[in-house]
Amino acid sequence: ILGFSTPPGRLSMMAFILNALTCALGLLYFIRRGKQCLDFTVTVHFFHLLGCWAYNSRFPSTLTWWLVHIVCTALMAAIGEYLCMRIELREIPLNSAPKSNV
Repeated sequence: ILGFSTPPGRLSMMAFILNALTCALGLLYFIRRGKQCLDFTVTVHFFHLLGCWAYNSRFPSTLTWWLVHIVCTALMAAIGEYLCMRIELREIPLNSAPKSNV
């Protein structure tokens, strides 16, 4: 069903890309470490590959399937790592404790 020539194929690819963006937000809220984003992204996509293999009873062999998933893996890892690094590199407030007037 994935393909550039039909509207359902383009819609499916857009759904995969939007899923990669929302999963990048999931990396931000659940992982919160930039160094671990690539590991979790590859793990999620590997489990998706196993699920597709089990569901279809054959290994995915179409080029468009692999291209879409490679792009989505890269997109999810890059955006997730960028968002996590922004959180990690925030300044630590030093004057957060209230001062007492003695």
